[in-house]
Amino acid sequence: MTDNVMSKAATMEIPINSNGGTGALAEDDSLEQAAKLQWSLDEKVGSSRGTRDLQQVMVSGPNLNETSIVSGGYGGTAEGIIPTGSVKGPNMNHSTSSSSMTAEEATRGVAVEKYEAVKKWGLNTYKCTKQMISERFGRGSRTVDLELEAQIDVLRDTKRKYENVLRLAKALTNHFYNMVQTQHALGDTFADLSQKSPELRDEFGYNAETQKLLCKNGETLLGAINFFVSSINTLVNKTMEDTLMTIRMYENARLEFDAYRSDLEELSLGPRDAVTMARMEAAQEQFEVHKEKYERLRSDVTIKLKFLEENKVKVMHKQLLLFHNAISAYFAGNQQQLEETLKQFSIKLKPPGADKPSWLEEQ
Repeated sequence: MTDNVMSKAATMEIPINSNGGTGALAEDDSLEQAAKLQWSLDEKVGSSRGTRDLQQVMVSGPNLNETSIVSGGYGGTAEGIIPTGSVKGPNMNHSTSSSSMTAEEATRGVAVEKYEAVKKWGLNTYKCTKQMISERFGRGSRTVDLELEAQIDVLRDTKRKYENVLRLAKALTNHFYNMVQTQHALGDTFADLSQKSPELRDEFGYNAETQKLLCKNGETLLGAINFFVSSINTLVNKTMEDTLMTIRMYENARLEFDAYRSDLEELSLGPRDAVTMARMEAAQEQFEVHKEKYERLRSDVTIKLKFLEENKVKVMHKQLLLFHNAISAYFAGNQQQLEETLKQFSIKLKPPGADKPSWLEEQ
């Protein structure tokens, strides 16, 4: 209806009089009425549409994430519209991604290092096992230093004999300690009987004094024997063992050296193509590394064997002299010489009961 009225009003002719003004026609009223009608209809349609939009906003509420920022003036194109939901801090995504990448790279680096270490260990173990089996079945050659091997055999034999001396010295210490404790108990018993037996007081008294003197000298000899055992134990289980540990490292280095030497010799007998030449270069590098390690450990073993021999002679000369003088003085009944022997070797005896815990420690 509105469109018909507007089309009618738009096609209506307006006559102009001779003076250039509009004439007062009968149709002026109808034109004015059509314009008023169009205005009222537009006002009603706009008010109803605004009411619906307001209700929708009140029900759902504004979504700030979907709010748009319009760039440019009124009537600008859609290219200037920026969704605010996509606007974030400039460093949040970058810092998160960089930290995750750093953690992944660190984990990957550790895994690669472990893989390479296991791979290297497996290859080295395979070569050494192959070389060991070849040597045992007589199909492989081994590097031998006759002079050094002889010295190592002497050291191992010496260690076995010194371990036997140490075992026997400990047994002597235990037996002699029990004898001293028995003499101490026997002396106390004689002293008690001398008080309770008047007719045998002198006889029990003499024997009690003798047992107490033997017990005192026995404790002095025990101090000397304990010092002897401690020194032999240090020589066998620390000094010799340290040298034997270096010898074991030298033997492992010798096995690795021979394994890589055999590998290089096998490659040199094969074809000389590009792949084989590359493998030969890698094998040559490994051979040089293990050769240097083998020569260095061989030098270390030679030096340690020399110093061990000197230290062994020095220690055993002192300990054997101590053992001889102490045993001789004790069984000769020379208490003064026994005490002088301990002073000569700077041995201090612990007072009786020094090893027992105090009453406070027992609590």
